[in-house]
Amino acid sequence: MTATAGGPELLYHPGAKVTDGARVQDYLGWLARERGVSLAGWAELRAWSVECLEDFWESIWHYFGVRAHAGYDRVLAERAMPGARWFTGATLNYAEHCFGTADQAESLAVLGYSQTRPPVELTFAALREQVRRARAGLRRLGVGPGDRVVAYLPNCPETLVAFLAAASLGAVWASCAPEFGAPSVVDRFAQVEPKVLLAVAGYTYGDKVVDRRAEVAALRAALPSVEQVVHVPYGPFELDGAVAWASLLAPTDEPLAFEPVAFDHPLYVLFSSGTTGLPKAIVHGHGGILVEHLKCLGLHWDLRPGDRLLWFTTTAWMMWNIGVSSLAVGASLVMVDGNPLYPDLREQWRLVERTGATLMGASPGYLMACRREGLRPAAEFDLSRLRQLGVAGSPFPAEGFRWVHEQLGDRVLLNVGSGGTDVCTGLVQAAPPQPVWAGEMSGASLGVAAAAFDRDGRVVVGELGELVILAPMPSMPVGFWGDDGRRYSEAYFAAFPGVFRFGDWIRFSAAGTCLITGRSDATLNRGGVRLGTGEFYRALQDVAEVGDSVVVHLEDDEGGPGELLLFVVPSAGHRVDDDLRARLRERIRSTLSPRHVPDEIVEVAAVPYNRTGKKLEIPVKRILLGASVAAVASAGSLLDPASLDAFARFAEARGADDRRPRL
Repeated sequence: MTATAGGPELLYHPGAKVTDGARVQDYLGWLARERGVSLAGWAELRAWSVECLEDFWESIWHYFGVRAHAGYDRVLAERAMPGARWFTGATLNYAEHCFGTADQAESLAVLGYSQTRPPVELTFAALREQVRRARAGLRRLGVGPGDRVVAYLPNCPETLVAFLAAASLGAVWASCAPEFGAPSVVDRFAQVEPKVLLAVAGYTYGDKVVDRRAEVAALRAALPSVEQVVHVPYGPFELDGAVAWASLLAPTDEPLAFEPVAFDHPLYVLFSSGTTGLPKAIVHGHGGILVEHLKCLGLHWDLRPGDRLLWFTTTAWMMWNIGVSSLAVGASLVMVDGNPLYPDLREQWRLVERTGATLMGASPGYLMACRREGLRPAAEFDLSRLRQLGVAGSPFPAEGFRWVHEQLGDRVLLNVGSGGTDVCTGLVQAAPPQPVWAGEMSGASLGVAAAAFDRDGRVVVGELGELVILAPMPSMPVGFWGDDGRRYSEAYFAAFPGVFRFGDWIRFSAAGTCLITGRSDATLNRGGVRLGTGEFYRALQDVAEVGDSVVVHLEDDEGGPGELLLFVVPSAGHRVDDDLRARLRERIRSTLSPRHVPDEIVEVAAVPYNRTGKKLEIPVKRILLGASVAAVASAGSLLDPASLDAFARFAEARGADDRRPRL
């Protein structure tokens, strides 16, 4: 391991198993032969991809063989943001790209693993046949281009079939995981006024059978636009008065066809976490998602025919949508539903062995838990096919990088990345030719003009700033559903006109590596020294008495230091007493800065998370500033609906105490 002076620490270069034959190497050769673009390696490719934006995205279109029903007039009609229009004049259909090649017909396309039922496998031919029948079934229900089809379904093959069938018709898809409560689902689905709702009546989570019939009834009552409900059989319960899945897939002679739609025709609507007001209904288009995912999964994730992707997700997270696109690059998708920690931490590694996954995705929290428990994945399981480990969802500490390398060695690329629902892809991540740096992501993705801005809109290197995108991307949202453009512009372009502000706090090194420390609006800024919340949590990660924590900074309008409040969930058998508080303050003082020593350390029973695993720092902050629990988050969007109550009681007590300022 080496480090440049004041720069990131080089952890390792991926071995030959990762780099030899990587798809990006084939792409570089293709660029030289077919396009006359000779690039020496990754650094030159990365620079070319943002300097020659139109040439790069046109090359992705042709290298991956996008099937268009009508060709494009221009790659990028205008570079303006907002307002960029890609591949104008083209018509295509995303779904048409998800059934493999003719020689893959009998190869496995989908492997479904569930705690509700035995495994399900579909070849590419079987997947195509089920989508053909489901498409005809949706047509019988009156679904056509532009209609909305929504799903209250788990991560199982039927969900994939229904999505591809809807997409083939030019209908618009949206989904929520069935663990979401009905009010939270209604907040999302009501915005798009769906015609058809697909749902399960229940499921099994670990060893617990969950009945969702009451939630489905509530959805029916609250969504008057729904004309038909389709019941997907899953578990022991039935839905009365619903169209049976078998009926939807009834035998038919109707051929599988693909509605030609414009490049920016809505493919699906993804929803923000819904922590403030109604969730943003983010519209993504057929073409933008297709070319972005071909690039990301093909060149960064190095997925090829014969490969298998296993990334635990629910249908409420953008990772579900990205996973589906593994089919578009000829790889197979492993779908997993249930409790990812059941019966124990080793289950995800068992699935990698069982399925022969070549790319595994995991959260930082899961990997750090494996580290704490002393797991030895490569020694305990056959991971010989694994070439890449993707990590996303929250900051991943350098200790986690080192643990992964110790366990998996140079033969597996550790690809730590970050992106989001807004672009449905990774903005910063690694690729097979890149080295791995301890605690840092390898750099910006191809075709992503990412930078860090200071508060005055100037590019900064070596210090934290706002993550911004300086040039258009095809997968930037088409818009927000039902918005006239004003909310969309305010969300992304109000801070820096003409520049896409993503909302993360990032630091780029001179070498191009980067570190995301958390959401920029949750940043801890005291005395001019800014820290992301991720850095704060890393300082506490090895304190045995700390099970979890959340930190918020309440700024002082007069320019003072404000208040820094640390809420701690103690580990089993421990309490947050004066001795622990003193040790935590000293640790933070020595590892972060004296300015960031908390003014108060408070014991709480739980830290609030949403259902996709995001720690809800901003809602906690808003509650401490006087907002009600109901105003900052819907109960259905919370992993634990009661987790915000302690912060409301704390805020109330502070307000009632004359010795404290009312917030």
